[in-house]
Amino acid sequence: MYKVLIVDDDPTFCLMLKSYLGNKGFDVKEVFSAGSALKAAKEQQFDIILTDYRLPDFDGLVLMNELKVIAPGVPAILMTRYGDIRSAVTAIKSGAFDYITKPVNPDELLLTVNKALEKKKPETKTENSIRTQSLPGSNKYLRGTSEASLLVEQYISLVSTTDMSVIIQGESGTGKEYVARMIHLKSHRHNKPFIAVDCGALPNELAASELFGHTKGAFTDAHADKEGQFQQANGGTLFLDEIGNLSYENQLKLLRATQERKVRKIGDTKDVDIDVRIIVATNEDLSANVQKGSFREDLFHRLNEFKINVPALRQRGEDILEFANYFLQNSNKELQKNVTGFDKEAINVLLTYNWPGNIREMKNIIKRSVLLCTSGMISPNDLPSELQQRETAANSQSVRNMTDLKSLAETHEKTTILKVLEQTHFNKTKAAHLLNIDRKTLYNKMRLYGIEG
Repeated sequence: MYKVLIVDDDPTFCLMLKSYLGNKGFDVKEVFSAGSALKAAKEQQFDIILTDYRLPDFDGLVLMNELKVIAPGVPAILMTRYGDIRSAVTAIKSGAFDYITKPVNPDELLLTVNKALEKKKPETKTENSIRTQSLPGSNKYLRGTSEASLLVEQYISLVSTTDMSVIIQGESGTGKEYVARMIHLKSHRHNKPFIAVDCGALPNELAASELFGHTKGAFTDAHADKEGQFQQANGGTLFLDEIGNLSYENQLKLLRATQERKVRKIGDTKDVDIDVRIIVATNEDLSANVQKGSFREDLFHRLNEFKINVPALRQRGEDILEFANYFLQNSNKELQKNVTGFDKEAINVLLTYNWPGNIREMKNIIKRSVLLCTSGMISPNDLPSELQQRETAANSQSVRNMTDLKSLAETHEKTTILKVLEQTHFNKTKAAHLLNIDRKTLYNKMRLYGIEG
């Protein structure tokens, strides 16, 4: 009997669905909040989850992202009264199997549920345990709905069906390990180990031992045989973070392992066959390092079968407020607070800040701000001083350059518009907001002044 979890804050609606699906042979449990759904998913295994979009604590899209960690592989169907194309695309991109609109048509619901169950592959308890362990909540990453974020999702889906080696490039804090884990979980290796190694934390003299293992007595501190990360990842995926930190000598050993699919423990005389997919990450330009001579060209070409560039947070401005609200909801739950959002001035700060630490920095800043907030909404005073100083400087510049946009001479007006567009990476919505004009007016002025973008 298939187990169904229904998440909706309307008890009458839940009772109706429970009765209908129960009569169709399903074992149904209903809960009335996202938090209760996460608790239920931790306590028992479900075959499918039906969740409302509007929930009292946080929305269904956020819930689905959380459930991917707790119950990977369990299909989720989003129920929403807002059946427009954008919400449908967002739901699917966030991992929903499908979505249905309210009021729910019972026949449509049953058909969608059965389709989801047909596509769901049976998974043993052992496999489920491995997959859950391979994506801990501490490595949470947000997908986003900007074009840059959706492109990364598209690349993940494309390359995950292959065994190609992948280079993931991006600034620190952008979620490179998440991308690697998603490739693994969507691949045929999903029920095998995912082993992550931080090459930047490996001392040069111990890197070979960590990667390939050693035999007892191979060196002074080798008191017992040790299996290397390659063997631990056998059949699965080995993720090498900050690959550029490996010494030239260890790069050569890595090249041999990837080419010959064999490893040899330090101190051993025989090779061991391995079947491992290699995914590496770097915040550097490896091709530039090849030109400088700090990274082996042959290894670069061996690894560079496919490349994914993970954009910086400032390059996907459409996601900033979505991410900020997600972290606010999580922080409310963790800190047992009830902050409802950000005031207008705080939103301006978030949208204009450069986010050098990317998503990791945002998560910490929002959590700290929720802790400090004593009112219902976060204001600039609740944000760290470095953000406030940046906003103060921006406001001073605004006073000088944008006191009254319509009264400025055309030359100054064009310069001001260009500056704001560059500051917002040509995000028209944010630029119009900062200029205190509507989008249509901004577009008209861009055409008037011949501004491309």
